[in-house]
Amino acid sequence: MDKKFDVIIVGTGAAGLYAALNLPEDINALLVSKKELTLSNSSLAQGGVAAVLDTVHDSYKLHITDTLIAGKYKNTLDAVEKLVTEGPSDVLNIKELGVDFDLNEDGTMCKTLEAGHSRHRIVHHKDSTGKAIVDALIEVVKTRKNITILDNCLVYAIDKVLNGFYVSVVKDGESKTYGCNFCLLATGGIGRVYKYTTNSAIATGDGIAFAYMMGAKIKHLSRIQFHPTAFAAEKDRERFLISEAVRGEGAVLLNCEGRRFASDYDSRGELAPRDVVSNAVIRESIKTHSEKFYLDITHKPAEFVKNRFPMIYERCLEEGVDITVDKIPVFPCQHYLMGGIDVDTNSETSIEGLFAAGECSHTGVHGANRLASNSLLEALVFSRTAANVMTERLRKERKPLGRQPLKKSIEGKALPHGYRSQIREILQDTYFVLPKPEKAEESYNKVEQILSELVSDDFAVTPDYVEARSIAIVASIILEEFKEGIK
Repeated sequence: MDKKFDVIIVGTGAAGLYAALNLPEDINALLVSKKELTLSNSSLAQGGVAAVLDTVHDSYKLHITDTLIAGKYKNTLDAVEKLVTEGPSDVLNIKELGVDFDLNEDGTMCKTLEAGHSRHRIVHHKDSTGKAIVDALIEVVKTRKNITILDNCLVYAIDKVLNGFYVSVVKDGESKTYGCNFCLLATGGIGRVYKYTTNSAIATGDGIAFAYMMGAKIKHLSRIQFHPTAFAAEKDRERFLISEAVRGEGAVLLNCEGRRFASDYDSRGELAPRDVVSNAVIRESIKTHSEKFYLDITHKPAEFVKNRFPMIYERCLEEGVDITVDKIPVFPCQHYLMGGIDVDTNSETSIEGLFAAGECSHTGVHGANRLASNSLLEALVFSRTAANVMTERLRKERKPLGRQPLKKSIEGKALPHGYRSQIREILQDTYFVLPKPEKAEESYNKVEQILSELVSDDFAVTPDYVEARSIAIVASIILEEFKEGIK
């Protein structure tokens, strides 16, 4: 073992960073980032954070109800109540930590409306709220003497032992192992299991794969949200998001004929929850035999659009689209995971001492479909909870770690090309917005074959290998759930 820490946090999005900041100075923590600290799904979050900060015009009950409706009442009620009632204090806390939320003239935070919400309760920083949060938290984390940061560092194995864990990593070609009493997985989503996603390049489900290999309970991994309005780029695998907030500010969805159609499928029209709008787009696509769809906000004043959505405006300009005068080409793609590593309201998994927070976890707050802007709130509430629980236990007793398992060599054969591409094609075809039950069995068998090849052969431990293994494990669980659900 190269060094022992009280806590190791894997992942540096909002959940990982906020957990680290909630650990007091006498708790020694290691924060591990697969790439640079700023690269995460959290950084890509545009819309904002949903929180009841105005109890005169809003209420916890309304936010809970909106969350349950969007989640098709398949949510875990205790977790939803915790999210909604505790979340506002976390939002105020990150504001104090330096997050630059947009303010009204009277100094209160601006609140916008997003699909599925019955009140204006989304606080934001322009249209790049996630980046504002992550950047601010990183600056504070760097000042904390009890936090060691390892960036551009690949975690390739986590072993559970008596009283803790051994976390094996590769950095600059060198393998090291660190011990800890408690481990928090905050590794984000699974977007790269799909051909097209709004997720960052590192969203390969690594934390879920590590938890699964340790025997932790994984729940509802097939509950995947497809966002209805990703920019329909011709080539890019990573498609940038056209935020829910654009529709919240009055943008309308048009089909290939330039006709509004969302209300044909649901009375809430463009402001229906994401899964409803995505379904409407795909059904309209089948009806019109076209994948050409557009989001139109050109009826709003140009200056308003540029000031409210500066990042989207600039990003679309790079693609040759001026959103103040042009319609934005959009189409659904993979966006968010509602399932994941199953945790209780303490954020603890079925393995003692192993915690999970953020998108890689399944708290139950989202049910079958996430309500817009509840994701950053979930990351804050449940990562802070994990930090508090770990701190409480460490202060009672710091137990010695069990024996370290024999370290395997990271040398081996080169990974052949094509494993990840095959899996992405399978998921995109079989389990997209309107899944294809007739392909479930065959697709599952194909992914299982790929997974067996990945784990039985002696491949060198590289980022490509670890990510291919994670993607195969995640895809296998998704398709197995899909297959079992059909029976």
